[in-house]
Amino acid sequence: MANIESAKKRNRQNVKRRVRNRDLRSRARTQVKVARQAITADAKTAEPVVRKATSELDRAVVKGVLHKKNAARRKSRLMKSLAKAQKAK
Repeated sequence: MANIESAKKRNRQNVKRRVRNRDLRSRARTQVKVARQAITADAKTAEPVVRKATSELDRAVVKGVLHKKNAARRKSRLMKSLAKAQKAK
């Protein structure tokens, strides 16, 4: 346990940031999962859902939760699977 005031404050800040980061990461993961399910269910109506997922990934990047290239890779994979599913149907 921290004894110095600045260390105590740092611990409080870390707790707040961890909760905020966890929430943003969870929202992004959930939207990606929903998008994947929408692509497999019906590729024609999945485009707005995929757009929402890419938006959440971008928001996580802006907030510093995800690395820029990590989000770009995830968005690329989503778009690639959407294009493949739309082409197949």
